[in-house]
Order: sequence, then structure tokens, then C-alpha cells
Amino acid sequence: MNRSRAQLALRVLEGERTQPATRALEGERSRQEETVWFCGHCAARPAGAPPRSRVCARCGLGLLLAASAEMAPAPGSAFLVLDEALSICAVSEGAERRLAVKEPDAVNRHVTDLLEPADSERHDRISLAGAIFRAARGQPEPLAVTVRPARTFGVRMRARVGGCGPGDAALLVFE
Repeated sequence: MNRSRAQLALRVLEGERTQPATRALEGERSRQEETVWFCGHCAARPAGAPPRSRVCARCGLGLLLAASAEMAPAPGSAFLVLDEALSICAVSEGAERRLAVKEPDAVNRHVTDLLEPADSERHDRISLAGAIFRAARGQPEPLAVTVRPARTFGVRMRARVGGCGPGDAALLVFE
């Protein structure tokens, strides 16, 4: 938060309501309304937001995560949750099928054990590692990347990379 926004927020907390502060708080509120909660394993969306539990009621295996409406995966989608060190934190059911790996075998491994950038046909503005790092650090807009399963040739997959939480994580959703 920059210094002027922090000062405006402090004035609002102290009871001094000014137009710019009110606009800043309304902007924060509208961003929160765009948040979509989903299961980190099956991508099911819980009823109500914020959810009443941290564990998915549908599958009972995944923790509930939040992402922007444009980044959140649809139920059944293939996706990975990664941290800024490029370690895999969660693997969805769809990604297990698509990458032929089980979540317990993939968690805490480096993303390059499962995916590689599709360098030979690359037209992306940013690398896979750069997109994951930026998303985990709070980059607001999703980035498009092209990847391929590790140790394969000819297979190319488009993916979106964006932020996910709670906490600082990156969400890589296969298209």
C-alpha cells in the first residue's frame, strides 16, 4: 500500500471521512466481490462466500482457495498451485489425469519436474518461471504461457498464470 493510501485509510479509521478515502475503500470492496472460492483438488465452488469451512465439502481432499473471477478454474479443470520458489503445492484431479501424476508424488517438487516451457515455439512475453513468480507476488492480471509436460516433445499446452490465496501462491490453469 502506498503512503497516501495508508494515510487516507488511517484518517477513515480515526473517523475523518473524505471523498478520496471513501473512493479508495469502495474500490477495495469491489475487488473483494470479484473473488471466487474453489477447491484446490476438485475445483468445486462452495456455496456462499467466504466459505464456512477450509476443506472442500464435495471431495473432502482439497483446501478452499480464492482467486479472481477471471483466474478461478471451472469445476473439473486441470490446474497446479505453486509458490514463489516454483514448488508445487497442490495438483487438481484434472491435472493428475493430464500430466499422469498423483498429487502426493508431485507436492513439494519443483515445477520443472512436471512442466517445461515450450521454448522452441515460444511467443510468450514472459517465461514460465517469471509468470509464476509474479503471480505469487501479487501480480494483478493473469499471464498466458505455453508449456509442455517434462521430457516430452511435440505436446504444447496453453495455460493462464495468476495469483491465488489465501497466502501468496500462483495458480496455473491449463486451457
